[in-house]
Amino acid sequence: MRKATLTRILSSSSYIIPGFVEIPFPPLNSHGGSLPFPLTASRTSSVFAHPLSRNVSTFLPPPEWIEPFIDISDLTIQNPRNLQSSPWIDRITNLLQDSPTMESDLSSFCHRFLIRLSPNFIAHVLGSTRLSKTTKVAFQFFRWAEKQKGYTHKLESYVFLIDLLSSSAQDSEVIRTLVAEIRDRGFVMTSSTSNSLIRSLGVMGMVEELLWVWRWMKENGIEPSLYTYNFLMDGLVNSMFVDSAEQVFEAMEAGKIQPDIVTYNILIKGYCKLGKTQKAMDRFREMESKHVHPDKITYLTLIQSFYSDGDFDACLGLYNEMEEKGVEIPSHAYSLVIGGLCRDGKVIEGYAVYESMGRRGCKANVAIYTALIDSFAKGGDVEEAMKLFEKMKDEGLEPDEVTFSVVVNGLCKAGKMEKAVECFKFCRENGVPINAVLYCSLINGLGKGGMVDEAERLFEEMEEKGCVRDSYCYNALIDAFAKAGRIDSALALFKRMEDEGCDQTVYTYTILIDGLFKKHKNEEALKFWEAMIDKGITPTPASFRALSMGLCLSGKVARACKILDDLAPMGILPDSAFEDMINVLCKAGRVKEACKLADGIIDRGREIPGRVRTVLINALRKAVSVIMHLDRKIISVIHDKSFWDVPIPSSTSWRRHVRVSSFIHLDTWLLSPP
Repeated sequence: MRKATLTRILSSSSYIIPGFVEIPFPPLNSHGGSLPFPLTASRTSSVFAHPLSRNVSTFLPPPEWIEPFIDISDLTIQNPRNLQSSPWIDRITNLLQDSPTMESDLSSFCHRFLIRLSPNFIAHVLGSTRLSKTTKVAFQFFRWAEKQKGYTHKLESYVFLIDLLSSSAQDSEVIRTLVAEIRDRGFVMTSSTSNSLIRSLGVMGMVEELLWVWRWMKENGIEPSLYTYNFLMDGLVNSMFVDSAEQVFEAMEAGKIQPDIVTYNILIKGYCKLGKTQKAMDRFREMESKHVHPDKITYLTLIQSFYSDGDFDACLGLYNEMEEKGVEIPSHAYSLVIGGLCRDGKVIEGYAVYESMGRRGCKANVAIYTALIDSFAKGGDVEEAMKLFEKMKDEGLEPDEVTFSVVVNGLCKAGKMEKAVECFKFCRENGVPINAVLYCSLINGLGKGGMVDEAERLFEEMEEKGCVRDSYCYNALIDAFAKAGRIDSALALFKRMEDEGCDQTVYTYTILIDGLFKKHKNEEALKFWEAMIDKGITPTPASFRALSMGLCLSGKVARACKILDDLAPMGILPDSAFEDMINVLCKAGRVKEACKLADGIIDRGREIPGRVRTVLINALRKAVSVIMHLDRKIISVIHDKSFWDVPIPSSTSWRRHVRVSSFIHLDTWLLSPP
């Protein structure tokens, strides 16, 4: 009766109930249609009024359960399935909004039109794409539906909702509650529902629930398919239960269902997640003996793992293998291979892969161009880097903040500060985000170029823009202050760095130690050295060089040797420490101190390297040459008649000659061939 009534309502513009007034009914609108007015008691008393019986009591029929599809076989024969989507679906889904009144709106709507949403209707809406981006609304709709009188959810409604929640990485506790409800209600499992649950639970890493579904399948007599095994293994791998996934894999090999390429890819992914790249490669080679051909996903997974390990040669080898076998190379694989080669300093090889990419008709992305630009710039070929930058823009690619950062960094290192500043201004004027790397590169370049005030302004601007200033940024400005002779500003910035909780690195201390020695603040420089050691910061060769140069040039060679002797047992003294000191003394013309230092090294039971002996010999020869030149001048003056008329001022040249002669005699071993 209800079906016939609905049929006539859908097919006619009015409906006449015998003995009652005619009810005009307009055609269904584009939104699925509905009754033209809600069937309330007041309306039925006026509309359904029998002309012969005005005092008959009014009544409403009970609400009708509506299904997601209706049979319209008596209306049309164009649809062979004779099913049409229910006109109520659009009306109901239009009410599903993220609103506090959603549930009351649904209840009011159903009450007005005397309908209830059937379990099939709810499952159909949850399984459609209408709620894929509004999981909160889907869950609220699910809970509202079960409040209907006489309503019970179908298993499919639970499965569809869990799939929605897992795809958007919702709170696992909500999903765990839904799984518990499934267990309590004792639904009968099917192959499709079990596969969907295993996939969804695997994505969420809910291993306990995942294995319960697996056991539940067995208890219901459902034989797992290849898809089921793959879903199970993927869930175990995503949950980092790779050993368990390996056991499932071995069970497959021993059973009727053999692993396919998807199975191998899942297991290889698991090994790579654990950092067991070599084990993944063993499985990869095993595939060939089992006549399972690796695909682009297999290669990409391995290339990504080798990239993370820093084995860029292996990345290149797998890439070459893909080319030889004619496997499709995805753009991300190109990014990894080219990026790895560039990081390894092999920009020529990286550029060759880039050209091969172009020949295959695959366009480079921003990441690839950025890696090549950075590598060329770091290698000193800024012109080639800028050519790539322009080519990138010509191809319609928009450089991002990372690209501009590497461009500015390269220009600054090449000393092309005007172009670097132009790039910076372009970013500022065109809304390109300016990150900390770009700021730091420009600050470093300006500082090294002597434009310290400009560097300081950018440093302060970083704070205004909310950019975090790291150790590199502080060190760049401290170095600029120190090189400009503004050691007090450098010390003030060091204190500010400490107050803001920024890590003070060995480079920070090295800059200040070197700057303080150059300002002849030797004791303060030594205090910074001691503070660095007390903080547990391991000195670098550059740190030792700054210390030894400062002490030696200030005439404190013995103190420098003592500090180095104290550090020697700690195993942190570089082999070149004393060599650096000798080089510094020789370059400063203080050959005597250099030779004494060499004697001290021998006294400590160490050997003088040949290159150091060469430096000393060259310094001695230069000193002897100077003295001999002075001797010839003195002799010529003695023979000059006018010499006797000029008083000799304490004969300093002769004294110098005697000292050097004694010094040469004392160190004659240095003049022997090395």
